[in-house]
Amino acid sequence: MAKGRWIGLLAALLMPVAAWATTGGEPLLNTQNRPWAPPAGIEQVPLWPADLKIEAPAYPGPEVFGTSNGKIAGQPITMVEHVTRPTVSIYPAKGKNTGAAVLVLPGGGYRVLAIDLEGTEICDWLTAKGVTCAVLKYRVPGSGPYWNDECNCRRAPRVPMALQDAQRAMALLRQRAGSLGIDPHKIGVVGFSAGGRMVADISNHTKRAYTPIDDADKQDFRPNFAMALYPGHLWTEPGITLTKEVRIDPKGPPAFIAQAEDDATDDIRESLTYYLALQQAKVPVEMHLYAHGGHAFGVRKTDNPITSWTTLAETWMHTIGVL
Repeated sequence: MAKGRWIGLLAALLMPVAAWATTGGEPLLNTQNRPWAPPAGIEQVPLWPADLKIEAPAYPGPEVFGTSNGKIAGQPITMVEHVTRPTVSIYPAKGKNTGAAVLVLPGGGYRVLAIDLEGTEICDWLTAKGVTCAVLKYRVPGSGPYWNDECNCRRAPRVPMALQDAQRAMALLRQRAGSLGIDPHKIGVVGFSAGGRMVADISNHTKRAYTPIDDADKQDFRPNFAMALYPGHLWTEPGITLTKEVRIDPKGPPAFIAQAEDDATDDIRESLTYYLALQQAKVPVEMHLYAHGGHAFGVRKTDNPITSWTTLAETWMHTIGVL
């Protein structure tokens, strides 16, 4: 994703002034100098054993969170910065449990995490439909291909930390499927923006990105279905070309894609490229494009029809036998 497009959105949401901070350390309002955690009653599970040394983000620091200066649908966004010890927060299904589960991958350009807009609020939608929901707080910044302010260039991490965290979270969910009331064959992912690129990565990587460490890693690490919303970091020029970092697996899970054509952060060609690549590999895929909606809308309701994408996603989940 081009620097200008990502920074343009982040500036609108986070920046009251034109100065830029260190990569992954954007200005916040109501800053909380502690790790983000879900509300009481929601289990937060560490991804990795406490004594296991894991790769540190590009610019490690004490984890903090706070709200954005800008708003989406009239509400600010809760942003998490400097995650060094990732977790997954598990929100149980409400009402009739369908046995399905979804791992949520928030966006933020691999720099920060939009933990409510593209995380907990997604679980509000899914749990109400009888789906167990898990929000991944993965390592940032620099855990995937990102724009680096210090060198004014695009960089990729030496170790694919975001992919490692996603694969590990999927394995942990499958290991605990019985106690959580989950069908281990009905666990999917949904990701937004950079999280949409993570959807492509976890769906198509056939090898584990880390050395197995315990019994959880005997579980399958790939999702059974995948939803990518306004994905980024997939398209490269010229034409409609998929980044060489993503290689489509013909045996990958069925996919659902949705994006707005006026998205000023991630070009519509991000979705088009991924859709065509999946189609050419004969992976079942459904895509919905809308004229208006911009970027980073999550499930917040506006006058734009795109904010009803969840209805289409529910229908799709029925057609593939998940619901």
